[in-house]
Amino acid sequence: MTALRVREMTLGDCDRVSEIRVRGWQSAYRGLMPQSHLDALSVSEDAERRRGWFTRGDGDVLNLVAERDGEVLGWAAHGAYRDGEARTSDAELYAIYVDPVRLGGGVGRALLTESVRRGTAAGHPRMYLWVIEGNTAARRFYERAGFQADGEREPFEVDGVQVPEVRYVRDLTA
Repeated sequence: MTALRVREMTLGDCDRVSEIRVRGWQSAYRGLMPQSHLDALSVSEDAERRRGWFTRGDGDVLNLVAERDGEVLGWAAHGAYRDGEARTSDAELYAIYVDPVRLGGGVGRALLTESVRRGTAAGHPRMYLWVIEGNTAARRFYERAGFQADGEREPFEVDGVQVPEVRYVRDLTA
């Protein structure tokens, strides 16, 4: 087995990234969101949207994938922090998903480490992220990586069910 490699995502990765994202939602959010919503998620529809975003991309979002032996195992996306419609000087981790059968193997850690490294290199003073309040596994993962909940909450609703998010932050200047 070769070492895990993190690289920038290519258009050819869109199908696999969508598979990871949809399966990640279905695994991580089971019991936190309506099962009917999770069951209705479509890898092919997600991939079609992702290809469109990717080809229209303006460079504001950096998509990374982690691969081993040519197989994409995880995906992360980050860019400028979004405060409403405005972008700030801070960074935001928009998403990070690992193939559910690969959880615990260092894939998520490698993606998060590289996102933090690139955010720091770009001169962002902080990195923020939002996580579903009830997703205790993800919250522990971020806390072990030096992120802390800062008390901000965001309402989020899925098919009429409240699924609030909490904001985490990490200083990138230290």
